[in-house]
Amino acid sequence: MWSSLVRSGRSLAGQFLLFQLVVVAVVLGAVAAVSVHQSTTEFRQLRGQRMISVAENLGSTPIVPDQIDNPMVESVLAPEVDRALNLSGADLVEIVSPAGIVEVSSDPTRVGARAELGSSDVRQGRSWSGDVTIDGTHSIVGHVPMLNSAGTVLAIISVSEGYPSIWELLSGAGARLLLYLGLGAVLGLLGSSLLARRIKRHTRGLEIDEIASLADHREALLHSIREGVVAVNPDGVITLLNDSAQELLELSDADVGKRLDDVALDPSIREFLLSGDGGRDTVIATPSRVLALNRRPATSQGQLIGTVTTMRDSTELASMQSQLTSHKSVTDTLRAQTHEFANQLHTISGLAQLGEYDAVTDFVGTLTRRRAEISDAVTQRISDPAVAALLIAKTSLAAESGVRLELNPASRLGALEPAMSTDVITVLGNLIDNAVDVSEGADKASVAIGIRNHDGLVIDVTDSGPGVPIDKRETIFARGVTSKTEVPGGRGIGLALVRLVSAQHGGTVEISDAPSGGAVFTVTLPRTGDARG
Repeated sequence: MWSSLVRSGRSLAGQFLLFQLVVVAVVLGAVAAVSVHQSTTEFRQLRGQRMISVAENLGSTPIVPDQIDNPMVESVLAPEVDRALNLSGADLVEIVSPAGIVEVSSDPTRVGARAELGSSDVRQGRSWSGDVTIDGTHSIVGHVPMLNSAGTVLAIISVSEGYPSIWELLSGAGARLLLYLGLGAVLGLLGSSLLARRIKRHTRGLEIDEIASLADHREALLHSIREGVVAVNPDGVITLLNDSAQELLELSDADVGKRLDDVALDPSIREFLLSGDGGRDTVIATPSRVLALNRRPATSQGQLIGTVTTMRDSTELASMQSQLTSHKSVTDTLRAQTHEFANQLHTISGLAQLGEYDAVTDFVGTLTRRRAEISDAVTQRISDPAVAALLIAKTSLAAESGVRLELNPASRLGALEPAMSTDVITVLGNLIDNAVDVSEGADKASVAIGIRNHDGLVIDVTDSGPGVPIDKRETIFARGVTSKTEVPGGRGIGLALVRLVSAQHGGTVEISDAPSGGAVFTVTLPRTGDARG
């Protein structure tokens, strides 16, 4: 029915009004049917007992049992039958022989005819009431047997009354029922009209095909854009999840409608989506990706209906940033070395002008030995050229910041495959930068590096900074936290890259307290990708 209304071309409000009118009509019909059924049941119970009472009263009248065998029984007992009819309000009163032949009747035309006894068991000597059709009229009938002293049935007294019509039953239910039905119809019409207007107002006057078209365009738009879109209502339930968001968060359509707490989601992402504040370009690293998220509150008519978060995969961008940071580190190292060489040349020039040539020779020799010591301390333990070059460059850069960079004498690393070497440089470079940053300005500022390569590659970087509180040890990897707020864009993405690279190799990153203060970052990479055995 509803589909036929939709195809009728009526407006949405008009269709809803018509549908509501049909519902009201069905409800009123159901109420009327229930009322008729109740009235019929009540009529059957009350009038059935009444018919039996009238029949018993007639049978107990002395003249009836005395004259039942009189050949003129029809004329003798006719007055008694008519009196019972008039006093009871019944439609038909009859005295029937045990064979079922009408002997006396309030309707003389039925005398001699066969009586309709239906399923009555009155011949067994028991009173009975029930439904019987008499001359085409559905009636309620009461049967009472007349018994002799031996218990034999002498005759059957039948009193019947036809069932009233449906209208009579409704009328008999009282004027209140009709009033209630009429009032319900009026209120239903009024309510349907008001509801139709409200629907029209809230749908902005749009019709069903227009709403369907808007919904189709919305779905097509949301699922075609490259950025991930996640909508969450104030109760923390996911209301929208486009294709890109499903791929980035590793979720599916089945997760729409679920609470964030009930889906398999990275804890840092869940915390961000559930937090009430807005967020712009917040970087969160999951074990497999680095995501940049933007969240805005969603409102409708001034009411907060949830939040909408867009996200994009910044893994490649983060890798490029790490590479740029490495290049900047090299540039800074060259700058530091240039500054150091300039100072040393000024010193040599001054000694030469003073004629202290022996002092010049000693000074140059000291510089050469110091540089060789730094280079030998690294290259004797680290065979991979790229990693060794990184450590030498970071040593000079850390020295300019007043931080002493030391390589653990027990450190050993063979040559690595190019791809693995790049990943190790990313991990080691970011950990050293972070350690130097937090150690700078501390008493006896130092950074200790340990590299072990047995069953897997283990990198330890120990700083002399303030340490990392236990409740922050997960956050600094997830959110890209940095202590260098003056650095454009921050450097916290480096720690996120450390966890990302380690996860891609099936490894782990752990933070612990250093014995002398500070923190120890330990990265374990099960597959080292050695270039040779």
